[in-house]
Amino acid sequence: MANWQEFSTQAPDLAREVRARFEAHATHVLATLRRDGSPRVSGIEVDYAGAELMAGSMLDARKARDLLRDGRFALHAHPGPAGDAKISGVAVEVTDQAEIEAVQGDSSPCNLFRLELREAVLTSVEGTTLVAESWRADGRLIRFERPENGPVVRIER
Repeated sequence: MANWQEFSTQAPDLAREVRARFEAHATHVLATLRRDGSPRVSGIEVDYAGAELMAGSMLDARKARDLLRDGRFALHAHPGPAGDAKISGVAVEVTDQAEIEAVQGDSSPCNLFRLELREAVLTSVEGTTLVAESWRADGRLIRFERPENGPVVRIER
């Protein structure tokens, strides 16, 4: 797992592009796991707090209960013409009230989560080539290219 700063250090260009996608719109789509293992998707906003990427929720919302039970998540930034960004990892509840207030800006009851990253992917189109750039927490950076809907070319960096 890695925090946002570690991702930014390991893959600065990709992290900058992924962050731009998340900052382009306020709300995104969060996927969590229900008690029976089936997926649940919910709208969510994210905040950057120092080295961390954070996500908040109304206190005791279904998505918060999902994350408290099983922290695995996938987060899809609002798509746009500049690229399609996704991250996944494990959400860890923040329980320190001072940290919650610093991120939230007030003391309203909420659930706040630190998003620990396993993977980030940015998919875009360059000319007639579909490009997917993938980073993993072990530092691997892989680029997949599919020119003119042909075979995929894998470039490991």
